[in-house]
Amino acid sequence: MPSFVINEKCDGCKAQDRTACQYICPNDLMVLDRETNKAFNRAVDMCWECYSCVKICPTQAIEIRGYADFMPLGGVVQPLRSSDSIMWAVRFRNKVVKRFKFPIRTKPEGSIDPDAGFTTGTEDLKSPVLRTEPDSL
Repeated sequence: MPSFVINEKCDGCKAQDRTACQYICPNDLMVLDRETNKAFNRAVDMCWECYSCVKICPTQAIEIRGYADFMPLGGVVQPLRSSDSIMWAVRFRNKVVKRFKFPIRTKPEGSIDPDAGFTTGTEDLKSPVLRTEPDSL
């Protein structure tokens, strides 16, 4: 279920250097059209479907259009993010809307120790051991 930008809602993150969706997309697919100040997914078929762009969009301008076997034609999925949760709204083609609310992370951004207190091993990229091995074993 790739993401699509709703042009009427997208404000290009108010013409900043990079939009939020450009910043968060792990596959570097989101692009800002400088003439229209609208973001778009330049390769929908390459989308990893992580929905990071959908979750981070401050104007809810990005929605998910499901595959026909999952969602009937015309159905859409859109998140509404708050400070402590994400509410997913599924709108079916018969206009029925179902909402599901899930908590989001509770640790402040940047507060996680990626090595979890373990010392790092070798910097040799050809070594067969992982970054914190052998201490983390």
